[in-house]
Amino acid sequence: MTATESHTQARPADSPEQSPAREIPEALPLMPEDPPRVGEFWLRGRLGANAAGYLYTASDENGRDAVVAMMTEGSADDAAARDRFVTAVDELPDDAVLAHNDGDDDDLALWVAIGPIREDDGSSAASDERLMAERRGEDVLSAVLMDRIPQLGRFRGPDFLHYWESRRRPGLFRIWPLPWPNALRAASRWALVLSLLAMAIIMALAVFLAWLLFRNAEPLEPEPVIPTPTGTTTVTVTPTTPPPGTGSPSGPPTTAPSPTLSPTTGIPTNLPGSPGSPGTGDPGDRF
Repeated sequence: MTATESHTQARPADSPEQSPAREIPEALPLMPEDPPRVGEFWLRGRLGANAAGYLYTASDENGRDAVVAMMTEGSADDAAARDRFVTAVDELPDDAVLAHNDGDDDDLALWVAIGPIREDDGSSAASDERLMAERRGEDVLSAVLMDRIPQLGRFRGPDFLHYWESRRRPGLFRIWPLPWPNALRAASRWALVLSLLAMAIIMALAVFLAWLLFRNAEPLEPEPVIPTPTGTTTVTVTPTTPPPGTGSPSGPPTTAPSPTLSPTTGIPTNLPGSPGSPGTGDPGDRF
């Protein structure tokens, strides 16, 4: 086999139509602490993470894919780490930076969207753009962590660690207006509509049951005083039921005679002139 033949046979293997596409690692699902959206890009999954930040796969509302690099909570609180992040982003090509937030937001974590990434059609060009964006995002986070700086001199003493390396939660973010209505798909919209309808039915049923329970309830306040044309007022008095054994409430009250106590001295108590005594009547009857 001559060199020409070998070169001719090797040429079709290098053509983009027959060369196999590179394998793109699958993104991990988002965690509850991950932001759903940064800027105009919706985060879809995690691509990687270290102590400096996270790599996410993202896309905007127009279907443009990108790789988002975002700082962690600990690195975002370090002014020197923020400067290294901004410097690494400035060193990227202009066409590779799709969007980023302002470095003056001291209370928010810095992030950058790296691209462009064409739609995954199975070709090697799409996978190369995806891998290139991921590599650039890793370089930005590595610059913050300073793990690719060559060692100068000999190792002495303990290993160097950033004071914020243990704070690996995603950095603070702000979303306004709330993004959840724009992120709903058709199935999510139907689920939201059904849930709102169920809440409305439950509230209407609760109001109806309350009306059935309290529609025959007596008023808590007394009846008002009704004035008459003659200038007098009529007060409505509600009769009360007397206790058992006390008689009719319409009749006059009766009082029971109270017993009298007499001393036991041996002297007759029926004196002359008192009713019921033997001395009453004709004085001649005494003899």
